[in-house]
Amino acid sequence: MSLINWTSDLHARRAGIRHWAILAGLGAALLVHVPAWAQTAEPLAAPTGPVILTVTGNVEVTNTDGGAAFDRQMLQDLGVTELNTTTPWLDGVQAFKGVLAKTLFERVGAEGETVTATALNDYTVAIPMDDFQNYEVLLATEMNGEEMRVSDKGPIWIVYPRDDHPELQERRISERWVWQLKALEVQ
Repeated sequence: MSLINWTSDLHARRAGIRHWAILAGLGAALLVHVPAWAQTAEPLAAPTGPVILTVTGNVEVTNTDGGAAFDRQMLQDLGVTELNTTTPWLDGVQAFKGVLAKTLFERVGAEGETVTATALNDYTVAIPMDDFQNYEVLLATEMNGEEMRVSDKGPIWIVYPRDDHPELQERRISERWVWQLKALEVQ
């Protein structure tokens, strides 16, 4: 074998090794890809206070036989977000605080196309999961600095950022603003 052939062969082998190394790295990256919810999939603690929300259906992280149960503190521990917006039912801009629905669904590993929201009075409405993925929909537990009570649309009210998105001011969206929310079922 001549020196030129040997050098060419050496470069081809190195190139081949580099390509295999790159492919192996990509394969390893694909194997270790973990969905966002699984990265936080530590066990969900049991509620210590009164349960104000249950999440059932297609969820991976649970703390009851039927799904995930949350007390007020557990929801707050997911991270509190503030939203100032008008509503179809109250005059003027209201200040809401609560957890983003998207954050809650990530925490329990929810996957599905539709979420059925149920209120204490058994009002139910189907909400596309896309709403929670595309908008900062809040599960509000406070309004204007006050903890929301059952007598005032609490303990949880689904609140859309309607002032930031004109398409959220349509009537069909207003029907998704469930107050006195008690349960979410992911399908």
